[in-house]
Amino acid sequence: MKLKVILSILITAIVLTFSACSSDFLQYTAYGTPTSDQFWKTSSDLQSAVDGLYFWTGMEPTTGRGFMWYENASDNMITGRDKAGAAILKNFTETGNTDRDVTGEWPNFYQLIHRCNDVLLNAPKMNVPAAQKTEAMGEGYFFRGFAYLWLAPWYGDIVSGGIPIMLPTTPVDSIDMPRPSSVLKNYAMIISDFQKAAAMVPYLQDRAVTDYGRPHKTACWGFIARAALYAAQYDPTYFTVCSNYCDSIINSNRNSLVAKYSDFFTPAQNYGPEYLWNFPSNQLEGSELPGVMFENGGWGKYNTWGYYQPTLELYNEFEQGDSRRSATIAMPGDVLSFIGTNNIVYAVNPLSVSSPSIMACSKYLAPFAGADCVGKSVNTNGDFPTTTLCPPVLRYADILLMKAEAMIWTGQNGDTWLNQVRNRAGLASKTGATKADLKHERRCEFAFEPGPWRYLDVVRWGDASTLLSAPLHGLMRRADGVTIANWKVASPGTYSGYKLNPDSVNVVWAARTYNSYNDVFAIPYGVMQLSKTLVQNHGY
Repeated sequence: MKLKVILSILITAIVLTFSACSSDFLQYTAYGTPTSDQFWKTSSDLQSAVDGLYFWTGMEPTTGRGFMWYENASDNMITGRDKAGAAILKNFTETGNTDRDVTGEWPNFYQLIHRCNDVLLNAPKMNVPAAQKTEAMGEGYFFRGFAYLWLAPWYGDIVSGGIPIMLPTTPVDSIDMPRPSSVLKNYAMIISDFQKAAAMVPYLQDRAVTDYGRPHKTACWGFIARAALYAAQYDPTYFTVCSNYCDSIINSNRNSLVAKYSDFFTPAQNYGPEYLWNFPSNQLEGSELPGVMFENGGWGKYNTWGYYQPTLELYNEFEQGDSRRSATIAMPGDVLSFIGTNNIVYAVNPLSVSSPSIMACSKYLAPFAGADCVGKSVNTNGDFPTTTLCPPVLRYADILLMKAEAMIWTGQNGDTWLNQVRNRAGLASKTGATKADLKHERRCEFAFEPGPWRYLDVVRWGDASTLLSAPLHGLMRRADGVTIANWKVASPGTYSGYKLNPDSVNVVWAARTYNSYNDVFAIPYGVMQLSKTLVQNHGY
């Protein structure tokens, strides 16, 4: 269902089909309970149920800010404007009773799990065409796996356990399930769900264009690889699973890198060769993330929100000549196009910027460039700043770097896959790439993207206690606005395009105290209040 279709079907489907479903975790009707005596009878019933699995795609707690607040606690970014709940998360002082954008993720995705279970329970018993039944179950398995993969890495580990596993066969009086002993049980189920989905859904290229945005085979394999990579931090044998499923995608020849890095972050590449999965969006509905990122208030041209801003630590990670830097970060002196103004010189003309670090995320600016973009590629409502750019959740570059990581971490050579990503960025190939090289590439490649999270990367690499305790830096505000050359002098280091003059650097976020239990976050307070069996994560 390409963009508008995938979004517009939901209102009717949700209201008519699932009106009995509560939005609160653990407050559901029994699996398979119809909203009318006639439901789960016809092909249209089944299609409505499947279409209802997309209800979350336009919800702020998921495709807007949501878990970006957890990612904001990484060393890549700082909070660009005052927000008490965000500061609590970033400073590791939260107890689960924080911003609604975060606390809404758990109930939303457990409702998705519930709806998937309804489909998986009822579809096999329906007198509908076999092909429709297979597609419905494939989507049910896909989205159940996706829901668990979206939640489990943030809340589950091998200390406090995984997150509750709900199946179509779970008795209604047992819905308030205890946590499994380990998050590895979640990853095993996630992998199984995506394996089943992969056997039931086609390749993207075998779908009608109007069905782009529905699950497809290589997306299933890609999410298996991601789940296995996360599981490998606890059980290294999962590196083999990750590697094998990356091979399945690579050898299918269905995907490739877009030639120019910045071109991927344009609406034209929403379903291009690098795409595996994204948040569907258009100028009417979908993901607010592009509008959330940039300059607060958009200099009066459009109501962008200015929430997530780069750190110098991220900027300095880029090598000289890395094309990803200018595609990701707007620095003072960079020329931008915004709402028809093609000569905005960032932090010069206009001089005023909202970012405390005097840098901005520029990765998602493409829809905002044209003079006629508002109403065409950008939502007319600045309080709901969706765009025609679908933020990527899983793309081919991630497959290549997951493959490289699986090889390097098991003592093998990952150069072939890592260098494809480097070469696309305009960088020379590595010989005998190291773990440090892999970590560097992931940071530069995926900054500000929902899915290949920096926070989860440094946790699983064991680097969090060092990196997430250190102060974070930005640039000093300058009054003249013209002597941009004085901000920096060419002096490439190992991974640095420029050495900043000492009087240009400023601490923009103080050092924090990171404890080992901060590897995961607190289960939301509202969820804990509804349950009699859930045990909060250790340390919270």
